[in-house]
Amino acid sequence: MKAVYCPYCGGRTKRNGRTSSGSQRWRCTACGASTTVRYDDTATRLDEFLGWLLSKDSQAAMPGGGRSFRRRTAEFWEVWPMPVPDGELHRVLYVDGIWVARDLVVLICCSGERVASWYMARSENSRAWSALMAPIPAPEVVVTDGGSGFAKAVRETWPRTRVQRCTFHAFSQVKRYTTTRPKLQAGRELYLIARDLMGIETLHQAELWVERYLDWCGFWADFLEDRTVVDGRRVYTHERLRRARSSLSSLVSAGTLFTYLDPALAKAGPLPSTNNMIEGEVNSQPGAVLALL
Repeated sequence: MKAVYCPYCGGRTKRNGRTSSGSQRWRCTACGASTTVRYDDTATRLDEFLGWLLSKDSQAAMPGGGRSFRRRTAEFWEVWPMPVPDGELHRVLYVDGIWVARDLVVLICCSGERVASWYMARSENSRAWSALMAPIPAPEVVVTDGGSGFAKAVRETWPRTRVQRCTFHAFSQVKRYTTTRPKLQAGRELYLIARDLMGIETLHQAELWVERYLDWCGFWADFLEDRTVVDGRRVYTHERLRRARSSLSSLVSAGTLFTYLDPALAKAGPLPSTNNMIEGEVNSQPGAVLALL
């Protein structure tokens, strides 16, 4: 055991019985003052907490179902970690959100090499996205999957930054409504149109794709207006197809599908059309994100 020194005069102490609570009492050989020693085990308990947090272990597998662990680490559950942005100017940044729990999302901003910053929030909204982006120098292009509130946040925080909507997520959103095996002809056609988004490499191909999509909208317009009576209410018969159409129409109107093909932006080098890099390399392991900071 390490030597114990008097907190009053700094002299050496010796054991001097125990207190009524059972703690070791120490008496200074120089001034005669008595004291007890409390050891700070905060660092040890924090290491234990982080070791569990960044592992794949569950609390249920711990002795006693993890009750002792939760008691020892209770104070750390209230810690709200704050990042330190790297401050670098990046040409392209990727943003995305990881839902850790029902009311907890981690918004991440990264370059092609490392995490630039991150922000913890209770939901994806414009205020949370702005809090993430405000400390970061505005990039030339930001690639996003279209999280809630992001469009408003980027207009207010990075007004000169061009937005590239991840084409894979645009396709996935349509697929969510049509499924991979649509039963209706309109659904099969729209599914193929959305799938072809990921193979467009030139502006000419992009123009042909938009023309093809608009032709589909015109041809099936009346079909998508059909209504059915359900529980006494008139509802759209093909509501899921209408939502799929709406998801693509909003992106075509916003002009964010083919930012990566803009000649003025592509002068400095190719631009990404998806944010699959952040999905596959960062979001797959939240622990890896913390390790990069």
